[in-house]
Amino acid sequence: MMSWETAYSALNLLVIPAWALLIFLPGHAITRRLVHSALYPLTLGLIYLVSLGAALLFGVADPEAGMSNLAGVMSLFDHPNGILTGWTHFLVFDLFVGAWIARDARRCGLAHLLTVPALLLSFLFGPLGLLLYLLIRKLSGKGGWGLFEDGK
Repeated sequence: MMSWETAYSALNLLVIPAWALLIFLPGHAITRRLVHSALYPLTLGLIYLVSLGAALLFGVADPEAGMSNLAGVMSLFDHPNGILTGWTHFLVFDLFVGAWIARDARRCGLAHLLTVPALLLSFLFGPLGLLLYLLIRKLSGKGGWGLFEDGK
């Protein structure tokens, strides 16, 4: 059985290649095939499902864990499995946002170098990267505040 620490490290190592591709090879075919496909969301989603299933079906969680009140949510993170479940949740959504930023920037004609800080911030602090990207997009005149407009 894998230790909790090893599982945490493996999760992080799993997403690093995707972020590297988004930053260093944004328009490459391998980036399109791996990062802009369903591969990462499906893989991380399955890991999330297994981790969540272990908590719900096999008791691999704090007994007080739940979603109905703050104390229950806090208890979710009192067990290593809860931390890894939450971490997987962050990883899949942050990467999804990073991939969207990369695609949207290409669609809007925004220079890739302008998006790199937003991608790095998305990798490290999720929503702050999205906020930075939206500011860059708006201030560059390449897009408005709407997430699904071309800014023209």
